[in-house]
Amino acid sequence: MAQLNINGRTYNVDVEPDTPLLWAIREHVGLTGTKYGCGVAQCGACSVHLNGEVVRSCSIPVSTIKAGDKITTIEGLSRDSSHPVQKAWAAIDVPQCGYCQSGQIMAAVALLAKKPKPTDKDIDEAMTNICRCGTYHRIRAAVHMAAGNTKVGGVDATPSDKTTV
Repeated sequence: MAQLNINGRTYNVDVEPDTPLLWAIREHVGLTGTKYGCGVAQCGACSVHLNGEVVRSCSIPVSTIKAGDKITTIEGLSRDSSHPVQKAWAAIDVPQCGYCQSGQIMAAVALLAKKPKPTDKDIDEAMTNICRCGTYHRIRAAVHMAAGNTKVGGVDATPSDKTTV
């Protein structure tokens, strides 16, 4: 039995010790915003925060989670998508297929917690999640927007009705 603090709530999850955190979150707790992508911690679709750090939940056995550890999933950022990163994602219309976006958002939130005004280089180095649709330019613009940067490389980062970055 694992005790997990997810989004401020404690869950007792009856799983094998080597069960990946991803499956405990999705299958046993029922929070399906965290996605399975590759299963080997490469793509980032399963990204969550563990004590404020972005981690790939597919590669973390529940047995390594301590009782005091705090896990935040995409559902824990806000109940109504009002987190600044979520708002920027919607304003710039970042997702194409959308599958990787919860992991992308979690990575962006972790980056902005460490570097509130990131440069393009900071974003490129921190955002290692894979987007199969290739929306990296829109992801970068949304991170800048969430950071409050209105001009990015001479380009206006404020959204319009037809923003295509």
